[in-house]
Amino acid sequence: MSRFFFNERTRLVDDALEGIILSSRFGNLTKLDIDPAIRVVARSDWDKSKVAVISGGGSGHEPAHAGFVGKGMLTAAVCGDLYASPSVDAVLNAIVALTGDRGCLLVVKNYTGDRLNFGLAAEKAKRYGLKVEMVIVGDDIALPDNKQPRGIAGTVLVHKIAGYAAEQGKSLSEVREMAQKACDNLWSLGLAMQTGNLPGSDEESRIKPGHVELGLGIHGEPGASVVESHNSRDLIAHLAEQLQQQAGPDARLAVLINNLGGTSGLEMALLTKELAHSTLGEQVDYLVGPATLVSALDMKGFSLTALRLNDEFIAALTAPVETSGWQPAVAFAPMKSQKHSMVRDAVEYHASENVQVQTVLAIATSTLIELEGRLNALDAKVGDGDTGSTFAKGAQDIALLLVNKELPLNDTGQLLQLIGERLATVMGGSSGVLMSIFFTAAGQRVAEGDALPQALQVGLQQMKRYGGADLGDRTLIDALQPALDALAQGGIKAAALAAQKGADSTAQMQKAGAGRSSYINSQNLDGVTDPGAMAVAEVLTALAK
Repeated sequence: MSRFFFNERTRLVDDALEGIILSSRFGNLTKLDIDPAIRVVARSDWDKSKVAVISGGGSGHEPAHAGFVGKGMLTAAVCGDLYASPSVDAVLNAIVALTGDRGCLLVVKNYTGDRLNFGLAAEKAKRYGLKVEMVIVGDDIALPDNKQPRGIAGTVLVHKIAGYAAEQGKSLSEVREMAQKACDNLWSLGLAMQTGNLPGSDEESRIKPGHVELGLGIHGEPGASVVESHNSRDLIAHLAEQLQQQAGPDARLAVLINNLGGTSGLEMALLTKELAHSTLGEQVDYLVGPATLVSALDMKGFSLTALRLNDEFIAALTAPVETSGWQPAVAFAPMKSQKHSMVRDAVEYHASENVQVQTVLAIATSTLIELEGRLNALDAKVGDGDTGSTFAKGAQDIALLLVNKELPLNDTGQLLQLIGERLATVMGGSSGVLMSIFFTAAGQRVAEGDALPQALQVGLQQMKRYGGADLGDRTLIDALQPALDALAQGGIKAAALAAQKGADSTAQMQKAGAGRSSYINSQNLDGVTDPGAMAVAEVLTALAK
């Protein structure tokens, strides 16, 4: 099944182009109204006083190509159907409409359809007395023996350099020379763990789970090789080595890190970090991205492009533009960090022994650690699937302190406050804070002379106050509150029974009043026990045995 938003498959590109023009940050885009079959996005502020720079190709690579139309980059983009070159007539009409006396440069990716359609259009345009030149970008190094390397993400850097040269008022021959020089010093290599999927078509599953394909094309063409790894450091190291061989070990570089469409921002940031720490990182003076610049629909992958720098290229890459798709080049330098002392409201305590308390803690922590998988599975149905891991992390921390005999077991007030402090530090999320409030408030009341059952009730009230949940809201309070009420009257066995009854009741609650479950519809909640409530019940049941 397709996983794309669209109305009619035949209208997808036209609808998308309208959205691109409407959302332009600079309000400087227009669609040339020539013929329904011709899709040309152009600068609305163009006056033909300088060399026109026109590019384009198949759609599905957004923001390429329309996203790079604007002052300082492209004069126009000619857009074909998904992954299909625009027609000769479309390119010809763009040239004729936008070229003045200074001439026009076509920037073309090295695919047969693009070369033929743009090339024939250029020859026809010359019949109109127009000066037209063309550069062909072939930056892909995936297949070293290929006489016709493909044009991929590095094409954007040629757009930027050619657009800069034209904006400076250079002649057509000078603009072409600068663009060609960029092509001659440009290398790209990409990889993906999932290929892009065409709207309206079944999902592609060529790449096996746990593998990545190196050097696949931006239309999903099979790559040069397959690697059985998702390790980011190893993958970046491989790409960096290949690019370094092409550019040379002493070259100063600008590197573009390009999202092929389906990779998360978190992953792209990680890949950037690995690039910085790779052997290639020492040669990088400027970084473009990480960003989606030349995508392949929703392809789960990325590519690296290296451009060997000179002064002209640096000026071109750092010059301002008025486009929506370009990502400004930034000087690449090691991560800055600043020393700062940690602020911690540390509990003062002295480690002490108490066999009974030690047993209680050992049972409670081991129970929570053993429950990790069950609670995560339960939370995946009503939350984000991490309740078990969160509770287990806190339990592991307390268990380690217990084994190392670093806890004030004979001072209940100090012990509860210390547990509260540790949970706030290691558990994270709302669960860690809520449990920290509970234990901290209870510990303070014990230190002030309250009996433990009453102190725990105070902790519960503070948890409810700050967390916003109450009995019946489908949270751990539905097990904890009845358990504490029963504890004061009938001891630990009564508390365990009450907690279990409270936890069971959450499975029948059709609506949650607080926590992540409050965002879930009633159908998904029906019959599912709240994981926090289950954790409380399981711990008390273990203690009651």
